[in-house]
Order: sequence, then C-alpha cells, then structure tokens
Amino acid sequence: MALHAVSPAAAASPPCTLSSARIPQRPGCGCLSNRSSLLSFSTNFMNLHSGAVGFFSVPLVFQHSDKRRVALAVLRHATIEEIEAEKTIIEDQAKEKMEKALETMQTNFNTVRTGRANPAMLDRIEVEYYGTPVNLKSIAQINTPDASSLLIQPFDKSCLKLIEKAIVAANIGVTPSNDGEVIRVTVPPLTSDRRKEMAKTVAKLSEEGKVAIRNIRRDAIKAYDKLEKEKKLSEDNKKDLSADLQKITDEYMKKVESIQKAKEQELSKV
Repeated sequence: MALHAVSPAAAASPPCTLSSARIPQRPGCGCLSNRSSLLSFSTNFMNLHSGAVGFFSVPLVFQHSDKRRVALAVLRHATIEEIEAEKTIIEDQAKEKMEKALETMQTNFNTVRTGRANPAMLDRIEVEYYGTPVNLKSIAQINTPDASSLLIQPFDKSCLKLIEKAIVAANIGVTPSNDGEVIRVTVPPLTSDRRKEMAKTVAKLSEEGKVAIRNIRRDAIKAYDKLEKEKKLSEDNKKDLSADLQKITDEYMKKVESIQKAKEQELSKV
C-alpha cells in the first residue's frame, strides 16, 4: 500500500485521492468492506525549550485500485495554546494542593508544645460532648493570661470535667486545674528530654508534609501520563513538563524544611 503525506498547510483544503496510492487486493479477500475505512496517523513533536511547540497531523489519502473505495484520515491540529492551557491547569492544581499541605503541617506544628503558653497547643484536643467528639475550641473560650498559662472557659460548665479529662489524655505535658468555674493550665518549662521528644514529633510531622507533597506530584505526573496516552503529548513533551513540575516540588520541599527549622529553633529556646 502506498501512502501520500500532505503538508500541514494542506489540511484545510479538501482532500483529494491520489491515483498512485493504491491498495492491491486479491479477489474475494474482503480486505475492504463497502464502507469507507478510516486510517488514523499522527506525527507529534514538540520542543518546549526552543519555543517551537506544535502537534502536526499528517493527512493521509489512499484509494483502492477500483477507484470506488476511498479512505481518508485527518487529525485535528493541537496548538501550543492548548498545551500551555493543560500545563497551567495541572500545575495550578498541584500548587494549590501543596499550599494546603503546608497549611496542614503548620497547624500540626502549632500543637507541639514549646516553653511558652499558646492556645494553638490545644487545637487537636477533642472532647466527648454528649457522646459526640467535638473540638475543644468549639465549646470553650481559651485565653492566655500570661506567658506560662492558659485559661479555659467552657460555654457549658457541665463539661468542665470532660474537658479536663481530654487535656490529660492528650499527653501534651501539662496538668489542668479545674476550680469548678474555669480550667487553668500551667505550661511548665521544657526539660531536655521533653525537648528531644518534641523535636522528634516535629521531624515526624515534617516528613508527613513531604510525603503529602510527593503524592501531589505523583498525581500530577499521572495527569501527564494520561495526556501522553491520548497522543496529546509525546514522550519528550512529558519529560519536559515533568521536569518543570519537579522544580515546583523542590520549592515546596524547601518551604517544609524552612518551617521545620523555625519550629526546632522555637523548641530550643529556654
């Protein structure tokens, strides 16, 4: 079978059959049915670094020797704008998710006790309120009267004992004092052993943040894999886009390390 390739500029013109493109057929072989057959052929290439980016479809026309059966294949051009749009969507979604991962990690860091009283250290404490676990901050007001203590005022005084029990169970290194009206929490200075223990907790939370960011990168790569399977990206295209995504990932990994370092410095202060 002889195939004739038409230039991209000719794609907009009505295709014509070529007498030189004939398909030999043995009588009765059934190679071609009475319906027209469609042959899809696409040559894709793109070079992001040089700025010459494009997907080119090569229209192919061939005709059977009896001039009665014609098959035509023309694939639509994919523009650089379409590729950039896909890239922007995928990268923006990845950045948004990575930002949320950083926020979650920072919130978790705030719950790690340092030498100073901070209401955030109670953020993860849940209280069994009428049989339902609820966040402490949703049922009480928490103030910091001084640098070494917290004052917890529940909206419903009947849950004072429940709050006290939840704080003790949280094992954050403080002992609550219930006077029947409010709960006072004195934050003692960190001992050397406690600092080491908190530093390990910070390292663990930091690693969880890095894992979350790696998983976001993995999902974005899967999106590029899908585009490649759909013939919207060549293998080289995917490698280039993946490299750009890795740069974004590296930036967020540095942010994680920066937040971790700041928390470790806070723990080291006496």
